[in-house]
Order: sequence, then structure tokens, then C-alpha cells
Amino acid sequence: MVLFRRMLGDVLRAERMERGMTLREVSAAARVSLGYISEIERGQKEASSELLASLCGALDVPLSEVLRDVSDAVALEEAATMPTRIPVRAGGEVVASAA
Repeated sequence: MVLFRRMLGDVLRAERMERGMTLREVSAAARVSLGYISEIERGQKEASSELLASLCGALDVPLSEVLRDVSDAVALEEAATMPTRIPVRAGGEVVASAA
């Protein structure tokens, strides 16, 4: 099962590390406790939209970029774990054969 909060945490951690920032630096800039940010990065806590905006501001990364990266990661994990689906048009017509 794909967990959005785990994927979000992975993306936020990668952004922080790419910028060479410590949890302490992000915590101070975002005005969020270091422990809470750590739990978000580990996928243990959900981030509200306000908190996510603060973290993105502290990391100097657009929220849309973080959400796009999370969406891409979710899509990759879904593709790896979900059975292949046969594309079907709105009218029920199969687009391509399964063979």
C-alpha cells in the first residue's frame, strides 16, 4: 500500500539534504519543532497544508514542486505494485489487446 505521508517525508528529506540543511536549521526557519519535522520525514506524522507551506518556505522550494515529486513517487510505486490494467475507452471499448 502506498502511503502518501511516507512519500512526502522522503521528498522533504531529499530536498533538505540537497540543500545541505540540518533538521535544526529547517526547524528554526519554519518555526516547527525539530522532533515533529523528523517524524514527518520518517512518514510517522501527517503534515497540514500550513505546516507543509512553512517547510517549503524554509527549504526555499515551491510547494507545487514538492507535490509534483510526491505524485511522481506515488505513481512509480503504484506501477510497481499494481497489476497491469487494460486501457478502456469511455464507451467500454478495449483500446489495445492484452497480447
